[in-house]
Amino acid sequence: MPGVKKLHQDSEDSSKGEYIFGHLFGAVGAVISKSNRFFCIPLKINIQDGLQSAAEWEGSTVSTESHVVQMIENGYEAAKTFGKSIFLLDRYFLTVPALRKLNQLNAGTKGKRLELVTKAKRNCIAYEEPVAEPIKKRGRPKKKGDTVYLWKQFTEDPDSFPEAFVSIYGRNQSVRYKCMDLLYKCMDLLWGQKLYQKLRFVLVEYDGQRSILVSTDLTPTAVQIIELYSRRFCIENCFREMKQQTGAFCYHFWTKTLEKLNHFKKKEAPDALQKVTDLKAQRKIIEKVQSIEVFVQISCIAFGILQLLAVQEATEGDLSTLFYTRTKSKSRVSEARVRWYMGWQINHLLLQHPDSFITKFIRERQMK
Repeated sequence: MPGVKKLHQDSEDSSKGEYIFGHLFGAVGAVISKSNRFFCIPLKINIQDGLQSAAEWEGSTVSTESHVVQMIENGYEAAKTFGKSIFLLDRYFLTVPALRKLNQLNAGTKGKRLELVTKAKRNCIAYEEPVAEPIKKRGRPKKKGDTVYLWKQFTEDPDSFPEAFVSIYGRNQSVRYKCMDLLYKCMDLLWGQKLYQKLRFVLVEYDGQRSILVSTDLTPTAVQIIELYSRRFCIENCFREMKQQTGAFCYHFWTKTLEKLNHFKKKEAPDALQKVTDLKAQRKIIEKVQSIEVFVQISCIAFGILQLLAVQEATEGDLSTLFYTRTKSKSRVSEARVRWYMGWQINHLLLQHPDSFITKFIRERQMK
């Protein structure tokens, strides 16, 4: 399959392997809630790495931008519909190219603005604003002030961490976060080499773990930033349910125009796509890539319908009485339960109409 490569990830989800061979998808979703039940409805998903060698082929729609920049572009495309939006990303996306692309897209727009809430790495370094000198000196004015080592703030001044109850993962949990003074203000510091953009940093201690949260929007409070970032894990649940309920990633679009995947290929070895020079073979590879993305996107649409039905059923009906559930929940209906109910209804309709076209088609497929 085209675009398959060795991937490494250090997600907080323990169900994922550290190294895998597969496609690197980038997905954008909208977080919705009803009756204290949060869903992430997928909006767009596409392959964002491993196909750069095919960007110059005839008829190719592959972007030459990095995975980080493509995610910012997809998020801003969704913000054009929703208006001002907050993009929840993990610490992998806190980079200077991502912020520059974000600033470029937000420049000159009114109402359609995208802000980021993400996490910083442990070795994150920020800077204070430069102090205005009383006497103007020769040379370029300073762009940054003193260096701030954020991780050291956890041990140097532990008394400045007030405690608050924050809604995390659907529960009110006790967290401690870093403030600058008695007014409980957040830390607005400069970040990014040669960029020096002002960001809002929040140092959080929760359940024995420490994190540094970052927001490009300087208006939310520390508690609001913590609650927003906790909703990011909805995307992990979304991917898992998409795989299990709709089979979104259970595709096999092979092509003979590519050589077999070499699991022991070295980094300096040429890409398999670079060896394809025949125009007909290139066209077939592009068609395979489009088939993969269309298949996954259709699965996203089907899964989004299941989620919307689950949100509606959470307050307007009760599917738990139809079959046995080991653990019943009064405030949520899972996508698996809705999928089972829809399948049961479809089978019931087919049994009532044995002479219908769909029933005959299914029987013919089973006989083959």
